[in-house]
Amino acid sequence: MLPSPRTVVRREAGIFALERALQRRGFLAVAGADEAGRGACAGPLVVAAAILPPGRRGEVPGLADSKLLTPAARERVYEEIVARAVSYAVVVIPATEVDRDGLQVCNLAGMRRALAALTTPADYVLTDGFPVAGLGAPGLAVWKGDRVAACIAAASVVAKVTRDRIMVELDQKYPGYGFAEHKGYSTDDHVAALAERGPCPEHRFSYVNVAAAARGARSSGGRSGSPRSESRTGVRSGRARATAALGSADGGEDAVVRSAGRRRRSTVSVASQAREGRTG
Repeated sequence: MLPSPRTVVRREAGIFALERALQRRGFLAVAGADEAGRGACAGPLVVAAAILPPGRRGEVPGLADSKLLTPAARERVYEEIVARAVSYAVVVIPATEVDRDGLQVCNLAGMRRALAALTTPADYVLTDGFPVAGLGAPGLAVWKGDRVAACIAAASVVAKVTRDRIMVELDQKYPGYGFAEHKGYSTDDHVAALAERGPCPEHRFSYVNVAAAARGARSSGGRSGSPRSESRTGVRSGRARATAALGSADGGEDAVVRSAGRRRRSTVSVASQAREGRTG
């Protein structure tokens, strides 16, 4: 008998339902991709991809959308993910690239690179919110995917924990902005620090509030971090002034991508792992 042309998603499987349905159709390696830092006005954009094993081993305890977890819970879930994942990879895209190429371009390119870095090729790809072309595998964009697909939630946690750790390091390099607390998002404290101190090299100078702070404005009205407000010349000159003011010769990028050999580009993290044969 020919198999049913329909893929049945069983609600009782919860966040694992979509992957289990795809695995029943023969797509054993289902990869999820998600990013962290999209709405921030400082720090890198971090994109992660992850493949969880089929079966009970892939049912990570406490797995959920990273935004719904406390920092301590995220750390616990992160450790479970990296221990159980068939493969995972992380791409760190510095603020300079976000300014140069634009947020959406960087986001899509980061997802492609993270998925390409997986040591186990994906049979099927699930992405959070919007489709990503050119993956070399069938895929599906899932609305609020980090809440309904386990592999996307796993990628969300990996990206978020990785980025949070980077922002804590940047807080030590650029004290006074509160990066360890707000992680580069436009909170009231961050906006006040920007107005008082001006931006540092890790800020995204193409964003309205950062550009206004770079011009010395006390209030920009762009607290949501709207992108692409400044010309590229203005972005470069603003970043150069911030670097000079802080006495940093490297523009701050090496704090974001330590393994890059002082490259001024985004890199795929060395965290890419494969654990084949442990599919529980």
